[in-house]
Parts: sequence; structure tokens; C-alpha cells
Amino acid sequence: MTRTTKAYIALVFICIVWGTTYMAIRVGVTHYPAFLFAGVRQTIAGIILMMVALMASKEKDLSRRNIMRQMLVGFLMLTFGNGFVSYGEKIIPSGIAALLCSMMPLFAVAINLLSSKRDHFNATIGLGLVLGVCGVGLIFKHDVAKMTSPAYLGGICAILFATASWAVGSIVNKKHKDPVNPFFNSGLQLFFGGLFMLLMSPGIDDYKGFELWNTDGLLAMCYLIVFGSVLAYAAYMYSLSVLPIGIATIYAYINPLIAVIVGYIFMKEQMNLFTGLAFATIAVSVYLVNVGYRKQHKAIALSQTEAAFPESAAIES
Repeated sequence: MTRTTKAYIALVFICIVWGTTYMAIRVGVTHYPAFLFAGVRQTIAGIILMMVALMASKEKDLSRRNIMRQMLVGFLMLTFGNGFVSYGEKIIPSGIAALLCSMMPLFAVAINLLSSKRDHFNATIGLGLVLGVCGVGLIFKHDVAKMTSPAYLGGICAILFATASWAVGSIVNKKHKDPVNPFFNSGLQLFFGGLFMLLMSPGIDDYKGFELWNTDGLLAMCYLIVFGSVLAYAAYMYSLSVLPIGIATIYAYINPLIAVIVGYIFMKEQMNLFTGLAFATIAVSVYLVNVGYRKQHKAIALSQTEAAFPESAAIES
């Protein structure tokens, strides 16, 4: 079996597993406080991933600078990102949560446009952002009455905040990549992200009435630790190292659909025509934004080349 075939198998695994984690989170937070549940999950997953990474390679960067960087990324992507998704799913169905989280690339592009002098708005990006807003409107087409509930609105805001925080963490992580044992660094992110959630849990969670040894909750926890955090992340890193990034990140288009279907089958969550339209609209919006972003970067690269080699530009014209 070739490396490419293995990478595609890993990609299929990612699409399925990360699409089902929303339901697993929903099951877990039904029985346990959200930040406590997510914190235990990510802390344990981080320890496991660091141990596996060290067994594969003894190299590690334990400098204060690197640890602080991984701590920041873990705080943004996991403490705020995963923590508030878990908190929101105590109220919001898992399928709707997945659809909202699928807008993460839109948040990332919007943040880059606001913070970067190099990135600029264009028509394709604008159309994608408008479609994304329309997709969110379609998600709640049949839930207008629920929007009057403070708790429901709070769940929506928690997930949107989590999505924005994940986008910021992704940008920080991309700008400061460390080539020394990236799997170990990912373990640090999981560990610190989970640790911060555990520290925040007493101030956010409600501990009343939860069962410590609930079978469904513990099974969801084990599934998320082993499959959702450790194996799926390792599979993603492998597929990313072999496949083009445009293919390796296709899971972002598939996960929400799997999450909606799984939530409908196993959790009896609502699925209708507007749910499908919302998924299609958001998927197209993310695609358009990515296309607009790639076009912009190609244009910038071309202009820089022409500036460096003006004689070649003159010949080509």
C-alpha cells in the first residue's frame, strides 16, 4: 500500500470521526459539566499524545518560548474553542453546533483581513461571507421561537465565540510553527488547553446532580480521547504531510453533514430541507472564501516576482 493510499484512508477516517465527535460531546455534556468533561478529555489526550510522540522521537523543545506559545494556542483553540463548543452543546443540538463550527474558515479570513496589511477584500471573498451569513439564517429558519430564550441564545453565542477563538488560535499556530517534534507540541496544546478548562470549570459549570460513573458519559469520554483527539489528530497530520492541503482539509466540508446525519439518527435531532440548504450554503461560502483568498495570494506572489525580476515581466507581456 502506497503512502498516498494510506493518506486517503487517513482522510476518510478523519471525516468520519470528526463528524461524529459532535454527537459524542452532546452525549457527554448531557451527563457531565461541560468544561469539566472537555478538560478531562483534552488533558488525558495531551498526555497520551506527548508520550507517543516521545516514543517516536526523543526530540522536544522545552524552551520557555515554545511552551508559552503552545500554551497560548491551547488556550485559544481548546480552552475557549472546544470548551465553549461543549458548553453550547448542553443547549444546542449537535448538528446545529457542527454547522456553526463549519464557519471557522470564514472567521479566520475575516480576522486576517482586519489584522493583516497584506490581505485585502475582494468580490469572491465578499460573496462567500454573505452566503455564510445566509447559511446561518437558514439554520435557524424553524427555530425563531427558540431565539427568544436567553439560554438558547447563550448556547449559540458560546459556539460562535468558540469558532472565532479556534480561528484565532489556528492563525497564531500557523504563524509560529515549530519543526521540532510537532506531535509533542500538539500534545502540549491539548494538555494545557484541558488544564485551563479544569481550572475554569468551578466558575462556569454547574455540578449539581451529575453522576460520576455514568456509562454513556464515560463511553463518550473514551471515544473522544482515543478517536477524536489522539488518533484523528495523528491521522490528520499524516494526511497533511502527504496530500495537497486543498485535499487534506476537505474534511471541513464533510464533517457538518456527517454530524447532522448522525445527530438525526442517534439523537433524534431535527433535520429538514432548510438544514440541507444551510449545509450547502455554508459549504459553498467556505469554498468561495478559500478561492478568493488563494487568488489574492497568487496575485501578491506574482506582483512580488515582477518587482524582483522586471525584465522577465516585460518579456512575458
